[in-house]
Amino acid sequence: MSEVVDIQRGEAPLLLSIPHAGTGIPEDVEAQLISPWLANKDADWWVHRLYDFALNLGATVVRARLSRTVIDVNRDPSGASLYPGQATTGICPTTTFDGQPLYADGQVPTEAEVARRRRRYFEPYHDALRAELDRLQRNHACVVLYDAHSIRSRVPRLFEGELPNFNIGSNGGISCSPVLVAAIEAICARTSFTWVTNGRFRGGWITRHYGKPDRAVHAIQLELACRGYLAEPRGPLSPDCWPPRYDISVAATMRAALVEILQGCLAFADGRVT
Repeated sequence: MSEVVDIQRGEAPLLLSIPHAGTGIPEDVEAQLISPWLANKDADWWVHRLYDFALNLGATVVRARLSRTVIDVNRDPSGASLYPGQATTGICPTTTFDGQPLYADGQVPTEAEVARRRRRYFEPYHDALRAELDRLQRNHACVVLYDAHSIRSRVPRLFEGELPNFNIGSNGGISCSPVLVAAIEAICARTSFTWVTNGRFRGGWITRHYGKPDRAVHAIQLELACRGYLAEPRGPLSPDCWPPRYDISVAATMRAALVEILQGCLAFADGRVT
């Protein structure tokens, strides 16, 4: 296992990418930060545990092990914003989603440091994704890349009000077939959860970069509001209350829906949904 990426291989035509559940921080980076807790405040907490059933479905799972503060592997490596005109964070974030500074005075990463992290941490994650996609494409006519995310239900700097439970992103219909989107929408509609397609979160760089429906790679992002599977605090966050512990009983209802969603992705990839 590398410090950057954990790979668990399956043989089904489904690749699960988990880019933001990592919390690792190399010592040299930690020395520059205000605090490790703040650096991991915006992690996609426990998403790897929420989806640990995916291996039983035959999926391949590629998971980043480092904190998104060290390197955000779901951002455009050129530095271009995924959401022009809206608040967001970059490939080496300098603030939290709430706008709090992450680095001590004078310690913000330089261009050279960003380039170093891109080579050392960003590229290996994408080398792994590319290699696993290539492997699966050699054995299947169609492959689904499912990018798994979560975020706090309320982040006023990023969006107004409370986020829907399920946020489906296909980059406006570009990154995957509308048939796959419709299949996931139908599953969401059968649940008690709220959902939206291509709302505030339309898919990050992974979805946009790898989704090539004309080449039989269909990429879709699902951003979950944390309240659907965690006892999410309603008030200010602190190390005493964030993150909540992972409780399978709290997560059970959303997890059951996610099982159906991944099964739907497999049915699409196998040609059983048209």
